[in-house]
Amino acid sequence: MLLIPAIDLKEGKCVRLRQGRMEDDTVFSEDPVAVAGKWVAAGAKRIHLVDLDGAFAGKPRNADVIHAIVEAYPDIPVQIGGGIRDEETIQGYLDAGVEYVIIGTKAVVEPHFVKDMAIEYPRRIIVGLDAKNGKVAIDGWSKLSRHDVIDMAQHFEEDGVEAIIYTDISKDGMMQGVNIEATAKLARAIRIPVIASGGITTINDIKALGAITGDGVMGAITGRAIYEGTLDFAEGAKLAESFD
Repeated sequence: MLLIPAIDLKEGKCVRLRQGRMEDDTVFSEDPVAVAGKWVAAGAKRIHLVDLDGAFAGKPRNADVIHAIVEAYPDIPVQIGGGIRDEETIQGYLDAGVEYVIIGTKAVVEPHFVKDMAIEYPRRIIVGLDAKNGKVAIDGWSKLSRHDVIDMAQHFEEDGVEAIIYTDISKDGMMQGVNIEATAKLARAIRIPVIASGGITTINDIKALGAITGDGVMGAITGRAIYEGTLDFAEGAKLAESFD
């Protein structure tokens, strides 16, 4: 299992939000490239970037920083989400060296777009499903849709996406632990890998996720915990890799 550090970008800085609220942010660094280097040095095998401004604007807003991170660490696969709503954006990121592109809101609003992109860019498209009480949220978590998260994940699996990133938005940034039951339920319902996100707080959350790797959980994204120090990234990454 991979432990994947999150670098959330807002106005060129590395920040974390609580439950997706742009007004409830904490700035952790003015130099996201250096932050990426810190996690790579600590053993990161993949980096998760989010263009928060892009997610709300519907188009890239931190592309320069993202390109700089990819350029600085060419051997580390990068996955990027936030504001990816058209093929031009996807092509631009892939051309810049990004390994995986994450489609979120657009996947829920226009699912046929995902199918087209999965055909055009095989093994490079990941769908991010953010859910609360089993229902998918969109538009930076500001709206809760009527769509069931498992139904949607199965649909995208058929479309040929590489993986699903599942975020329980009631847990994200709240340092309250992972929703293991919901994550395992989703992973068992599909054959493609699930990457867990939201709520990882301590090493115990890595242990709990490790217990469901057999269900299809191949990775976990961690953010606030590694910035605030409740989880030592190097220790967590080493433990995560012991699960397969």
